Amino acid sequence: MNVFDEIVRPSLVRIAAPGGGYDPHGAHYWGSGFFIAPGWVLTCAHVVGKGDASVWRGERALGITWQGGVTTGEVVLAKPRPVDPEEPPHRWEFPDIALVHVPDAQDAACVWLSERPPAIPADVSLHGWSRETGDLGIRHGVGKAHATDGKALLLRGSLPVEGCSGGPVVDLRHGAVIGMNKGRAEHEGAAVPVTALRELHDLRGGEILHTVLREHDRHHLRRFRSTTAAGGGWTRAQAELRKGAPGFLPAARAHLFGRFAELPAPGGPGEVMVLVDDVKRRVLHSDYQSPIEHDPRTWRDGVGLLHDLRGHENGHDLDVDAVLLYAAKVVRHLAGQGRRRCDEAQSAALTGLAEWITTQGESAHQAIREEIAQVLEPPAAAAPAAEFGLSSVREHPAGQARADVLVEIDPVHYGDRYPWRVKLLYEGRTVSPLAGDDRGVPRAELRETLREPLADALRRGDSGEHLAAVEALLPRELFDEPFDTWRLSPEDDLFDEHSMALGERRIVVIRDRRRRDRPASPEWRRRWKAAVRGPLSVVPLRGEVPASGHGPGARRESRRAAYARLSDAEDGTVPVYCGPVGSGDGFDAMAAALAAGHPLALWRRCGRDHADCQEFHVRADELMVRADGVEGLHRHIRALRIIAMDPDATPDTVSEAAWAASVAVLFDPPDRPPYDEVPLQVPPRLPGPHS
Repeated sequence: MNVFDEIVRPSLVRIAAPGGGYDPHGAHYWGSGFFIAPGWVLTCAHVVGKGDASVWRGERALGITWQGGVTTGEVVLAKPRPVDPEEPPHRWEFPDIALVHVPDAQDAACVWLSERPPAIPADVSLHGWSRETGDLGIRHGVGKAHATDGKALLLRGSLPVEGCSGGPVVDLRHGAVIGMNKGRAEHEGAAVPVTALRELHDLRGGEILHTVLREHDRHHLRRFRSTTAAGGGWTRAQAELRKGAPGFLPAARAHLFGRFAELPAPGGPGEVMVLVDDVKRRVLHSDYQSPIEHDPRTWRDGVGLLHDLRGHENGHDLDVDAVLLYAAKVVRHLAGQGRRRCDEAQSAALTGLAEWITTQGESAHQAIREEIAQVLEPPAAAAPAAEFGLSSVREHPAGQARADVLVEIDPVHYGDRYPWRVKLLYEGRTVSPLAGDDRGVPRAELRETLREPLADALRRGDSGEHLAAVEALLPRELFDEPFDTWRLSPEDDLFDEHSMALGERRIVVIRDRRRRDRPASPEWRRRWKAAVRGPLSVVPLRGEVPASGHGPGARRESRRAAYARLSDAEDGTVPVYCGPVGSGDGFDAMAAALAAGHPLALWRRCGRDHADCQEFHVRADELMVRADGVEGLHRHIRALRIIAMDPDATPDTVSEAAWAASVAVLFDPPDRPPYDEVPLQVPPRLPGPHS
């Protein structure tokens, strides 16, 4: 028996039908689960799915039995969740996870959830309730998590037995729960990694997970501090595993996480990763770029990406320096947002955390101690960064998103299918792939197919109130695809940031896929420099339209005539068109504008059945004057989109913005990726603050 068998037992639950399901000799046992916070159980969706429709209606329809007693619980979050509660799926796809509220179990002991992605391979122990030997009882065994397929941990050795589904998988080296038993095949078992909890964050009502994880960390800090807790629980067991080892130790981690639990939660993974990236560049190398894109949802997740960094020089551990500097940056970040994020208790918690960091920082390298002191000083009193040698460290620019989102769609390769990729674009020059499909989908399916990959990328790119822009790199026949009207969740009656159109909250622009296949032309580079400087003015994309519109009697300008006119246009002019450009005359004229090197263009995607072409061009010219450059153009376009999309706007307000309904923007700098892409490599560690 390993030490974690005794520590896990008080947290294990068996799940069954209420009433008769509590009978250990009855026939209504469903599976296992475990407490992750007082009053909260984690299990598999397929375990609770053995109940009837009342489980999915949010009723207290689960029988919960543990060392502390017998009660009922209700499913709060689950993925997947049956569309029809009366018809659960025959196959439960990953992540196969459910969060159950058990309000009568506030005194339950809880497991320690790992804050880091599982390290493979790992020696593990598996725990749960089972009838494998005939009698219902707790079973445990040891094995190895030997691989991952992106969704599942694959297990060898002692495999999950029937009934153990939903029970915890413990990493025996680190002393933490890294997964949850799901099932077994003939020679291999599968577990759901606990990082799948992050997928529940994105469900409606998923913000409850912040409360659950706060209670998890408060529980473990209380238990560690308690002199009556038998053996000191998980933290003391972890300390035994690390006895004599260097680095950021379990006791300090329990204190830090307990303090993080009193702070406002981050708004998304990008808000955490901005700070993690800055710290890694400081501690490892100023040009560091991780080859793996992580998805942290809590401040504690950020620590999981920093401790156990490789390196130990001059008596100092890189992970101690990194974690303490990261914690200091969390304090500065939240303090800088002031009353927008922190109430009185949270402000006091920030002060207490800053004092704790200062005390702990005595063990850090001198250069890091000085930097922590600078980070924790009030902004007005902070010394210049150069005084501490920070000028050589590339930090994330303040007031910007962590990254923008690049949606690449290639020309049709197979029949009517468009290959696609979603990537993060850092500071306009470095690309990190996230998702894609080289086989592609038909145009009609792009919106639905890209919804979740795009939402995931935006969560990672956003940093607090600073939102990632969306850049759609498209073949020209897709220039009229209404990306700015896409939504991150299916349309419904709720009004929130997910149900709003992308163009109402974010910068959404079009870029040309075709001219990325060759070096940028001199006129493209020249015109871009002029657009950045400003001012801007308009030139008709098609010369005949402002005067005669799209009517049948209009003189049709040829492609070469349009090219000659647009080539002669002054730098800083923006081609404007009051119709679509994905086909027909607009398509030919857009090709001419791109050949003439224009990096900006403005058009509306609606058809040609309108009589306000001249007004459109006049209004567009007024817009360019107000914008006075590319950054101002983004701001004004977004304001117009908000008004144009508002069903409740007054007639006067609508009339001012009606001309801009369905407006689209080409924004295509010549120095923007993708370039000839090379896979990202982890750079070698170069001399830094420890040298």
